[in-house]
Amino acid sequence: MKNILILILLLVSIVEMTLAQDPIIGKWKTIDDDTNKARSVVEIYKKGDLYYGKVVDMFLEPHEDPDPVCDDCDEDDPRYMQKTLGMEILKGAKKDGDEYVDGKILDPENGTVYKCKLWLEDGDLKLRGYVAFFYRTQTWIKNE
Repeated sequence: MKNILILILLLVSIVEMTLAQDPIIGKWKTIDDDTNKARSVVEIYKKGDLYYGKVVDMFLEPHEDPDPVCDDCDEDDPRYMQKTLGMEILKGAKKDGDEYVDGKILDPENGTVYKCKLWLEDGDLKLRGYVAFFYRTQTWIKNE
């Protein structure tokens, strides 16, 4: 019994160390730029050395489609006409110092794919999407 307890404590320590090394891993509330209301929860995770994010919850208004799909996505994108809930919208970001760069993010509401970078600032996650010289920065809040 004592060995099992030690093993559990060791596993918890390893998980805590992993999360401490990758502070963007976890669930984040996305905030609408226009209304300042939460729109979704994106779970960021790591595959190999790269970071990805998928939509795990959505906060929809009563007048909105209760099960939206990405009908504005490019027809060559495998996410075209796929459900937004469960969709991988962040792909391939890599850690570079305090930033996560060279990723791509899809806005499933309009089908646009942006180059992106992410960083932590005052406990929030900042995500900046780029198209050419234009960019937009969103603040995502840790979902607890």
